[in-house]
Amino acid sequence: MSIKLQYTEIGIVKAIRGCIVIISGFKNCINGQIIKFGYGTIGMIVGFTETEAQVLIIKEVEKIRTGQEAAASVEPFNTPVGKNFIGRIVNSLGESMDGLGPIVPDEMAPIFPDSPPILDRQPLNKTLETGIKVLDAMIPIGRGQRELILGDKMTGKTTFVTDTIINQKRSGVVCIYCGIGKARSSLAKVVQLFKDHGCFDYSIIVSAGASTTPGQQYLAPYVACSLGEYFMQRGQDVFIGFDDFTKHAWAYREITLLLGRPPGRDSYPGDIFYLHSKMIERSCYLSKEKGGGSMTFFPIVEILEGDLTAFVPSNLVSMTDGQILLSAQLFGEGQKPALDLGLSVSRVGSKVQWHAIKTLSGPLRLEYLQYRELLRLSKLKTSGQSEEMKQKLHRGAILTAILRQDKDSPVCQEMQVLVFYAFNKKYLNELDIDKVNELQARCFDYTAKNKPELMKILRERKKLDAEIEGMLDTVITGLISEINTNSSRVVSDEE
Repeated sequence: MSIKLQYTEIGIVKAIRGCIVIISGFKNCINGQIIKFGYGTIGMIVGFTETEAQVLIIKEVEKIRTGQEAAASVEPFNTPVGKNFIGRIVNSLGESMDGLGPIVPDEMAPIFPDSPPILDRQPLNKTLETGIKVLDAMIPIGRGQRELILGDKMTGKTTFVTDTIINQKRSGVVCIYCGIGKARSSLAKVVQLFKDHGCFDYSIIVSAGASTTPGQQYLAPYVACSLGEYFMQRGQDVFIGFDDFTKHAWAYREITLLLGRPPGRDSYPGDIFYLHSKMIERSCYLSKEKGGGSMTFFPIVEILEGDLTAFVPSNLVSMTDGQILLSAQLFGEGQKPALDLGLSVSRVGSKVQWHAIKTLSGPLRLEYLQYRELLRLSKLKTSGQSEEMKQKLHRGAILTAILRQDKDSPVCQEMQVLVFYAFNKKYLNELDIDKVNELQARCFDYTAKNKPELMKILRERKKLDAEIEGMLDTVITGLISEINTNSSRVVSDEE
């Protein structure tokens, strides 16, 4: 018969500094220990001296007063996890926020576990299909990768996360959206988007909004990681988007300043690097012996006027496997997603890409960057343009149109192969931009109707061969012919 260890100490609240409570009277303390104040108010020890303990308030049901008693036990601070969390919206304590009643957990998991050791991991070799053309073609993401998303306010950072989640509908990937310090209206938009696209069938939302305590905002991404690890350790693939780490760093800065710890650069505490790196390292692709599950991270960081050299962004750039930089200038020009291909990179590279997309997209980045430079020069040049320059500008405009994509409309890999193949083989050179957009809009339905086997073969082989190229040629020429015929009919009707 096992005997459960019961141990309780009583301390007295000595001082209250915002979300930090100073307690005296504890003889024993450990970081992460749960402190209960009665009536459901709980805190966690985040520091201590020989005479007093510093407690971070996580849940405050009733106002804490000086002189009040506080109870400490040996109970560790764990979070509930399990398959019943799929389809639910929870807070930093794993409590339901969606009005659908309490969630029955499968187990309790530590919030701050050690990250998996190197020997428990394996190299990344599976692609995470984001459905975002410019990412899948030029900045491929592998399952188990950490890809940082940087950008100014209102440049479409959250869209990268939500589009990726929408695209996992039939992939078997469990998705977690972690909102940190977000306004209630922003969270409501994400919730409605998930409902509209059926994402709650495989997704969880962990939210610590702007109105919650700094303690809850600090804990939210750790809880999201623990929920993800439950599925990863059972051999499943997990995707987590953190929106965003800037607010998380602000919450931790507020906590440490209230603790009286000396501030460093930009007033952030010295351990902000450790704080994020310990969390980021929990993302990995486990070895087959450990189940072969993976956890992919998209941490978002908001920067100010494109300043990549700020403290928190530069820290996170150094600890992730690549970054996606969103340009406010490109966004203003209507190029969406507004991804700066000159400064964005995936350090996993093309190892995880479909061979077909790898073959077709190889020269696209250089061609696009050359077009942007040529476009800049053409605006400065006052005299007439040569025929060669006009052709290059037109082809660059077609490439830009191909990479442009509306939000909430991810594109499957098969259709990306078709569009990039058409561009590579110069089928689109004679088309104007409107017809290129029409081809992209109609290619899925046209292929499903006229060559449905093409999509199945591409999914199975993932590379180009003579048979697939012949089928692609047939589909593209047939679709272009149909578009041109319809266009001619419209013109004659107008006349």
